[in-house]
Amino acid sequence: MSQLDARGLPEGYPFNADWEITPRDFKARRDAGERMVLLDVRTSAERATACIAGSVHLPLSEVEGRSEELRPHEDDLIVIHCHHGVRSLRAAASLRRLGFDRVVSMAGGIHLWSMDVDHTVPIY
Repeated sequence: MSQLDARGLPEGYPFNADWEITPRDFKARRDAGERMVLLDVRTSAERATACIAGSVHLPLSEVEGRSEELRPHEDDLIVIHCHHGVRSLRAAASLRRLGFDRVVSMAGGIHLWSMDVDHTVPIY
């Protein structure tokens, strides 16, 4: 298991603040009451294995086709997560192309969430 830095990221993680939010920062902002939507773009099977409480499931393959469902939240911060952060970055790019300006990916995905924020969420 990697050591985590002061932000809760594995050493050497290529964090991009324009596109990502750390799990630790997401939790702090959510706990402070910021209006946010947590979008889970993993498969149903992955979600059955591990889930972040309060997340909304919208598989990556359906993001573009169902993006209008997110319009009521376009003024909120939309945080997208997957397993490790690759699919969520793709989903964030898709939503930005569709006009959603406040969209970021959760760095390290649910895996890093489990390691740094909520140890009760299974690591898989």
